[in-house]
Amino acid sequence: MASYGRQEFLQALAEGCIIPTVHQGLEQVWQLLLVCLLCRLICRLGLSSNVKHLTSLVGGLYVLYLFFEQHMVWVIMLSLLCYLILVLCQRSSVRGVFLSLAILIYLLMGELHLIEPATWHKMRGSQMVVAMKAISLAFDLDQGTVPSFPSSLEFMGYICFVGTVIFGPWISFTSYKEAMNGRKMSLLWFAKIAGGFVKSQICLVISNCIAPYLFPYFIPIYWDGLLRKWLHAYENALSFHFSNYFVSYLSEITTVMAGAGFTEHKDNLKWDLTVAKPLNVELPRSMVEVVTSWNLPMSRWLNTYVFKSALKLGTFPAILVTYTASALLHGLSFHLGAVLLSLGFITYVEHVLRKRLAAIFSACILSKRCPADCHHQNKKNVWVYAVNLAFSALSIFHLMYLGSLFDSDADNMDGEQGYMASHTIQKWSELNWASHWVTLGCWVFYLLI
Repeated sequence: MASYGRQEFLQALAEGCIIPTVHQGLEQVWQLLLVCLLCRLICRLGLSSNVKHLTSLVGGLYVLYLFFEQHMVWVIMLSLLCYLILVLCQRSSVRGVFLSLAILIYLLMGELHLIEPATWHKMRGSQMVVAMKAISLAFDLDQGTVPSFPSSLEFMGYICFVGTVIFGPWISFTSYKEAMNGRKMSLLWFAKIAGGFVKSQICLVISNCIAPYLFPYFIPIYWDGLLRKWLHAYENALSFHFSNYFVSYLSEITTVMAGAGFTEHKDNLKWDLTVAKPLNVELPRSMVEVVTSWNLPMSRWLNTYVFKSALKLGTFPAILVTYTASALLHGLSFHLGAVLLSLGFITYVEHVLRKRLAAIFSACILSKRCPADCHHQNKKNVWVYAVNLAFSALSIFHLMYLGSLFDSDADNMDGEQGYMASHTIQKWSELNWASHWVTLGCWVFYLLI
């Protein structure tokens, strides 16, 4: 597209990318949205709870077939396996641990090519959501958060809940039970869906049609050599980020449309489900904020059921266990594992370094924003803003580096399975392993002070 003038480029982009992208996006999800709405309407009819759970199950199975056809059997098998283990361990107080190990073995069997890799990769998102729901339910039963053991219909309705079974996000069993009560369909409910849908389509267009051509077509920067590689890395990162936001907003729509994703205080009902916070990722205070804002429900799940359970090992081992669990849930992909484990080191080093600097200078420069009544003496000084801005720039630098791996035009991408290890090594070598060297330097500096 280098030979196009600006006007011709924009016209070709609209006709060849933007319009087809929006059309394809609508074509893929309209049936899912319709089934979510139907299930929502049925839950409003005042039928028995068993009928509502059955509706949730049937709706979930139908959309699984829409997206995966006969391969949906692997998702169903995982769901049945989870319930069988919960029944067998019904009198145990460590159901969460047993179920986690069983799910890990099942997922590893799929990842190790006992199931066709391309097929397994397509179902990876739904498998992850099923695993997270089942594990959270098991731990909640152990801790008494869920007081009674669910029936088979309740369990399968929760696992296959139509609003979350395809795109997520994870919701708790308690949230699912509240959704089955059928809250009223208010103007705010409709506004949440409409707003989320517009945002999802904008993110899809940016990911597919704008980010890949950001430099120099939209931002006229022309450079060669190493800087061009970093600009291309930023394009790849931005495209990957907005594809995640597209799925995040879409998951908000399906969840809310199916009747979940609200908070209720007395008579005040708010449809306030938030899956991702794009602004906190693109203009971050810290990498810790990036990780949290990337997928809020999954971050909450990892913190509640993995990190807190592993804290007895120490903070750094708990962080490694958490990121390892996240990597296993996302699949045995070398580039995803490399990114997630790198994130573990980066966030830990950033956290301890900023904590040390905040203590030395008594300043609000922690990874997370300080509360208004914090004990730091320096809160709004110019140099405090400058330090936080420098760490924000460093976070963007790390995001460019990590996002450089997600190149949709890569020649060594193995079909549906992901990128080969050589792709990861090549991309980071081209950028001189800069992020890892900077992280090592920050860690050494932390040790020195």
